[in-house]
Amino acid sequence: MTPLSTVQDRAKGVVAPGLAGKTFRMGRYLPPPDLAPFLEHYWIVEWDLRGQPPFVQRTLPYPSVHLVFDRARSGVFGVTTGAFDYTLQEAGKVCGLKFRPGAFRGLLRRPVHTITDQVLALSSVFGWDDAAAQAAVLAPADDAAMVDAANGLLRGALPAPDPQVERIAAILRAVESTPGLTQVEALAAGAGLHVRSLQQLFSEYVGVSPKWVIRRFRLHEAADRLAHGAELDLGALALDLGYFDQAHFTSDFRRLVGQAPGRYREEAREQKQE
Repeated sequence: MTPLSTVQDRAKGVVAPGLAGKTFRMGRYLPPPDLAPFLEHYWIVEWDLRGQPPFVQRTLPYPSVHLVFDRARSGVFGVTTGAFDYTLQEAGKVCGLKFRPGAFRGLLRRPVHTITDQVLALSSVFGWDDAAAQAAVLAPADDAAMVDAANGLLRGALPAPDPQVERIAAILRAVESTPGLTQVEALAAGAGLHVRSLQQLFSEYVGVSPKWVIRRFRLHEAADRLAHGAELDLGALALDLGYFDQAHFTSDFRRLVGQAPGRYREEAREQKQE
């Protein structure tokens, strides 16, 4: 069994990370070389809330398809355009495989936008026995064995790597590394594509529009900085994110995160002091 390499970057999609870290354990691990063209990372969440009330954890959407092994609901989760709420209760664990944006197209064999905001049975995509696949991955007691079991299933189903995945990765790196990039036209020009061609590429491979991706990355960055107590002028932040004014930014942030930006920052500070 190959030792696991832990993802070093912070998990920016977890809402209220200070509170979440006290409620469940999350491990994130890098894929081996042969699966790296397809997978961004594995994530494993484990909790024990026996004798305690249920806990609802919210995560923010990324432009990735997830393969999830969960006793409550295993399946292929298309890109979720809104926030995702998961209720943790009693004791349990979930193992997920986060695919690189665009990399699920070869497995799905149809445009990825057709499964956006949908959950498919494992058998409908891979031909696996759903219950047997779920049991194989969740039965092991440690993370490495769970990942190994998931890899064993996945390796038998993979197509050849698609060069479009690397092209999409370069486009997304440009979005992440260029805070002032808020317009699809600028993103398309930087990628050497017409706007319509970029939109078609994202519809076919990613499942959401370039505009959605730009806006979500900006909101994720804002949520992450506020969750860690950054002193930010919210009006200036709204303009930096490409919003016309702070009111529109606040509305989008509240819809996605569940709280206004200022209140989210204050609660994050309070959680750190507890």
